Amino acid sequence: MAENNIAKAQQLAEQIVENVEKVVVGKTEAVKLAVIALISQGHLLIEDTPGVGKTILARSLAKSINCTFKRIQFTPDMLPGDITGVTIYNQKTSDFEFRPGPIMAQVLLADEINRATPKVQSALLEAMGEKQITVDGVTRQMPSPFHVLATQNPIEFEGTFPLPEAQLDRFLLRINLGYPTSSEEIAIVENQQYVHPIEQISHVVDAADILMIQETVKEIFVDNVIKQYIVALVEATRQHPSVFLGSSPRGSLALFRTAQAKALLNGRDYVLPDDVKALAEPALAHRSLLSPGGQTAGRDSQAVIAEILETVPVPGTIPER
Repeated sequence: MAENNIAKAQQLAEQIVENVEKVVVGKTEAVKLAVIALISQGHLLIEDTPGVGKTILARSLAKSINCTFKRIQFTPDMLPGDITGVTIYNQKTSDFEFRPGPIMAQVLLADEINRATPKVQSALLEAMGEKQITVDGVTRQMPSPFHVLATQNPIEFEGTFPLPEAQLDRFLLRINLGYPTSSEEIAIVENQQYVHPIEQISHVVDAADILMIQETVKEIFVDNVIKQYIVALVEATRQHPSVFLGSSPRGSLALFRTAQAKALLNGRDYVLPDDVKALAEPALAHRSLLSPGGQTAGRDSQAVIAEILETVPVPGTIPER
């Protein structure tokens, strides 16, 4: 029975990937990582320069899964209530009523999240961590599934604010898209000559399917040696000389769950060390803050994770002498 569930979940997940790729050209790995974050019950941060398709990736993923969808375009003058909603007095009923904000959706696109002030960014923390919001002392549950797709520009760009460490930690994965190749860019131009491809795709799954896939991901077997490997990688981020603040246990949980999701996407009911290695950078790099010395040396967190992958022994291999 479990094998049937895994086969069905894999088929549905592949359909989402294929549907999104009709819009997002030449970014198969990024699309797969976005789907992995979704079926792992986590949130996704897409960081890159403007115009490379961050918003389109988020919109096409949301459209593919037929869930309630809201978009917030973050600006420096936003207030927390613009996201969570507000309680107002209704003169007709002589009572206070809650007007929900755009956060009350199954899929939320937080566009250019780092253009808002840290106070506004923090309005998302409770929703992302506990799947609930508290407004005027009243706690309200988020819909299910609840998935945040956030885009951000590099911090060097004008009008951006760095995301707080606590909020970065709430994102399961962080991905980059990068510029397309010449042939991919020609395909993008041709695809949009008459109408944008996103207008021509429809949903391939619905909310019930997503919930089923998310539950099936939990059934993927993870051997004890794989768990030890995951923890060893995370511990290495805390001991690396170029890192000021290493990954929290959320990093271990992120690697564990996303490795299960990657195995499912590849049609397996068990996790391999290669699944963990492939997800280490998107799961741990944004959780590893460099020390001033590391920054001065011109290093970045991606390079640190790559070095850790080279030094931490992989299960089933013989360490080099």
